[in-house]
Amino acid sequence: MSPTLSRRRFHNLIGAALLAAGTGVHAQTVLRVTTIPEEAATEQARKFGPLVAYLERALAMKVEFTPVNDYPAAVEALVARKVDLAWLGGFTYIQARRRADGKVIPIAQREEDARFQSVFIARKDSGIRTLADLRGRQVGFGSPSSTSGHLMPRAFLLTAGLDPEKDFRRIAYSGAHDATIAAVVSGKVDAAALDITVWRKFVDDKRVDTREVDVFYTTSPFFNYNWSVHADMPAELRDRIRSALLALSPADPAQAEILKLNRATRYIPTAPGNYEGIERAARAAGLL
Repeated sequence: MSPTLSRRRFHNLIGAALLAAGTGVHAQTVLRVTTIPEEAATEQARKFGPLVAYLERALAMKVEFTPVNDYPAAVEALVARKVDLAWLGGFTYIQARRRADGKVIPIAQREEDARFQSVFIARKDSGIRTLADLRGRQVGFGSPSSTSGHLMPRAFLLTAGLDPEKDFRRIAYSGAHDATIAAVVSGKVDAAALDITVWRKFVDDKRVDTREVDVFYTTSPFFNYNWSVHADMPAELRDRIRSALLALSPADPAQAEILKLNRATRYIPTAPGNYEGIERAARAAGLL
């Protein structure tokens, strides 16, 4: 082979390698996002729409919000890589990580998620004042896969000596926190457990009358929600998404509105170890 041909072949190989590398870096032009449907679809769109628009600007790429029908569908979408970024509860994160053989990475959480709580609510005329008063009653939860609407309330009930399957007259799953509130207000259940931030939002927006329905028990704090990605996402893109979330500032009026919609003071880094308590609670409750 002549030196000229050898050099030409060398340069062709280098060019092909650079092209392939460039293709790998720039192949993804759309970021697909989903969330567990903790509230009605219209509320989810209102809550996350501005964040999606912010991420488009921050990442300089198209961001598509893909709603799902239930909590397991959000887990499946991330595990199967039908979406790239998912807003998960602590329990759905554990489920996704287990389903994906550890290949799900939590990248950011709200500051509030480091000390999250659930509340139990009941009608004021129900006579329910303590967890013990739930014996023989109809009790509601959110989704079976909800951390704050089922798993952790169940864990606190078990600690208090109450087995929902044995001690309650009926268990009802509403599927979402707003539906849980509606079930108590309408009298479909005597009491129910849900996400404290959704309850506070309903109270602040005067969408529930606390003279008729109110909190009678608040759990101790636990870690909860996070934004997670599949481990196969390029590290550079993962870091850019994390940086964009952490950069959201309450000092910027537009960004402050995004944080308010997300019921967040700010976003902070998180790590898999933060959710070990959730996994232990799930095992103890027989949910894993």
